[in-house]
Amino acid sequence: MSPVVKLLAQRIALGLLLLFLVSILIFVGTIILPGDVAQSILGQSATPEALANLRRDLGLNDPPVTRYFNWLFGVLQGDLGTALTSGQDIATQIGARLGNTLFLAFWAAVISVPLAIFLGLLAVRYRDRWPDKLISGVTLASISVPEFVIAYVLIFFVAVKLRWGVSVATINDSMSLGDKLYAIALPVAVLTLVVLAHMMRMTRAAILNVMQSAYIETAELKGLTMFTIIRRHAFPNSIAPIVNVVMLNLAYLVVGVVVIEVVFVYPGMGQYLVDHVSKRDVPVVQACGLIFAAVYIGLNLVADVVSILTNPRLRHPK
Repeated sequence: MSPVVKLLAQRIALGLLLLFLVSILIFVGTIILPGDVAQSILGQSATPEALANLRRDLGLNDPPVTRYFNWLFGVLQGDLGTALTSGQDIATQIGARLGNTLFLAFWAAVISVPLAIFLGLLAVRYRDRWPDKLISGVTLASISVPEFVIAYVLIFFVAVKLRWGVSVATINDSMSLGDKLYAIALPVAVLTLVVLAHMMRMTRAAILNVMQSAYIETAELKGLTMFTIIRRHAFPNSIAPIVNVVMLNLAYLVVGVVVIEVVFVYPGMGQYLVDHVSKRDVPVVQACGLIFAAVYIGLNLVADVVSILTNPRLRHPK
């Protein structure tokens, strides 16, 4: 077996093991919550007989290990269960919600990733000069401010005062692409500001680390311009760490949009999760948590694979 195939197999196996462990944590975390699920569904006026029947129907009388493996086997077969509050199939409900979240994350990534790489290259090109200091200062400030604060500031000034956008990002299938983009303009702007700063600073740091290499000095002695050195030598050799930070931020765009979706009342996975947490709908919480974990682990796995394929030292460890 070649070293590359072996490393890839190890990373994939580690990702699956990590997802299995996360599923255990999600299940344990939901069953140890205080309160009675049956009581929260039927209300305080429920009779003991009705509570006992509902606990039996929900399988709450079974041992936790049995309930976990029944849930896990159902997930492996594509059955995420049924929502306790609405009685609807969770997989069907999550399908549309996940599509909305991916739609929001996609447009935020389309704007933030190229812009972050460009600003990182620009900061390196004008290192220690005013463009570098300006870009670093603005990005550091955006990192320091919580995303919900940025969201409310944009809502107040852009949507309320200037009326250039909408404060409630509601979309549906009947809307055109232009109408959807107009509706999600403010959430996309907030997500872009949040992830742009981290990606830009890591891009700058990765390229500056490569710029200290001996072959960069050789390129300078040959008389190549700084732009040419960065484009031909520094940037291609710093792709691996840049891909890692890009994938981590893409994972945040999908997993960390809960706050943004709640602020803008966006019909995505985050809003769906928060609505059912307040209702103590345990199967929905478990399904959403597992999907978020799978997306996060999957994107990190992609980052590991790209790092292996772009780094000769990982492809040939000996």
